[in-house]
Amino acid sequence: MKPYYQDEYVTIYHGDCVEIVPTLGRFDLLLTDPPYGIGFGQKHTKWSANRGVVLGEWDAETPDIAWLLDVAPLACVWGGERFGLPVSRGWLAWVKPDAPPTFTAFELAWTNRDVPARWIKHSISATNRERVGHPTQKPLCVMSWSIQQVGPNAMTILDPFAGSGTTGRAAKDLGRKAVLIEREERYCEIAAKRMAQEVLPL
Repeated sequence: MKPYYQDEYVTIYHGDCVEIVPTLGRFDLLLTDPPYGIGFGQKHTKWSANRGVVLGEWDAETPDIAWLLDVAPLACVWGGERFGLPVSRGWLAWVKPDAPPTFTAFELAWTNRDVPARWIKHSISATNRERVGHPTQKPLCVMSWSIQQVGPNAMTILDPFAGSGTTGRAAKDLGRKAVLIEREERYCEIAAKRMAQEVLPL
């Protein structure tokens, strides 16, 4: 399959990960933030309405991700508590000190590492400067931290639910190689533009 975008560090494929992943081989780290199946993409928040975010059906169902754990010895899945993954003590948490009452005050990531749980504090407002139009975009610093916590020596990273490409941007900034897969072309375009920037403007 021809990449949607490719540079020295990051390759982006536009399509369904179920079809693409089996053609790619193995990676050092699986790092992803899949749709949670909570219908978030079908309703506007105050933030998304003000910024013209395009909603859709992308979060209508919880995808099967168990099979993806075979593609890498290390794995980190944000929202992992929703997917029936194996018992783990190596959870990560992103604490949001400025979360409004109607939003969760923290998010969890499942990992397959047998290590103590860890957390990072990062405000939602501090992420506003890097927003590019995806309604559930993770902060760049959270994804960079995830790589350093779960795969400090991982040189190849797979994100099969890439969204706006934050995993790829974090990998590139850390000098790692990443393959991103995203089935919505508008997000592939956003991700490609982010990858083309040598230094992310903050």
